Amino acid sequence: MAVAARVDPKTYFPPEQWARLTARSDLKGLALVAHAWAAIGLAVAMAILWPITIPIAVMIVGGRQLGLAILMHDAAHGALCRNLKLNDWVGEHLTPGGLFKYRPYHLQHHKYAQQAEDPDLVLSAPFPITRLSLRRKIARDLTGRTWLKLRWGQVAAELKARKAGEPVWPILARELKRKRRFFIGGLVTTAVFAPFGYWWVWPVLWVLPAATWLQMITRLRNIAEHACVAKDEPDPLRHARTTRANLIERAVLAPYWVNYHCEHHMFMHLPCYSLPKAHRLLTAQGLTERMEVQPGYLQVLAMASAKPAAA
Repeated sequence: MAVAARVDPKTYFPPEQWARLTARSDLKGLALVAHAWAAIGLAVAMAILWPITIPIAVMIVGGRQLGLAILMHDAAHGALCRNLKLNDWVGEHLTPGGLFKYRPYHLQHHKYAQQAEDPDLVLSAPFPITRLSLRRKIARDLTGRTWLKLRWGQVAAELKARKAGEPVWPILARELKRKRRFFIGGLVTTAVFAPFGYWWVWPVLWVLPAATWLQMITRLRNIAEHACVAKDEPDPLRHARTTRANLIERAVLAPYWVNYHCEHHMFMHLPCYSLPKAHRLLTAQGLTERMEVQPGYLQVLAMASAKPAAA
């Protein structure tokens, strides 16, 4: 199948305006990564000082864990930093990592957006679903079952499939190697906080957000971006959805302007901090009426769960 239709930026922006929109900055990219880690650090400090705030801290940390993944995604497009070597180093080492494996996969998603060859089509294809199905998915996310399946399903399957007499250690060693950043992070964090009596910081304020809140908001992000967008959509202004987000949603659900996903698919090399301005400029031209734009996440969820329940 032919690649997904593209837009020509010159159709919508004069050259000088487009040059300003596409300008990347090492300082801004590093500042965004620092912001994500600072928000996590402040949330951890808040939870240590006032344990009653742990539920809020879990949401903040989970939101910034998603934020770091979004910044890695920007690096995959070469849009996080102007210096491409710095861009790739930051995207690989100061975020969840996996940049070089993720990049070809994700660029294929852009190349074939909402077509059969789109590797992310499986995420949007089931929608709309019933409200009950959506509630069940969210329940699995918030109880950690989704995380267990995604993060540990491979090693569980390998252990289950091992032959009689086959040693367990090589399987566990491979898993330790695959998850070495996870375990090293846990060891370092525990070594820093345990001497002060806060041994629980890593499991409660890193693993718990990753296993629960992050899973749910990642699902909601995926739904908002492509659910109920037509397969084989010929209009490049409707390959993805932009969802307007308020201040609270941007803090715990849609960090770093990830909600401007239609603009991202139209102009995939724009830095994330240029997406709001691109949206405003397109709105001034009346183009957002043609684009797939929804007023909020509740409206998107209502659309995505609009399938009638079986009688």
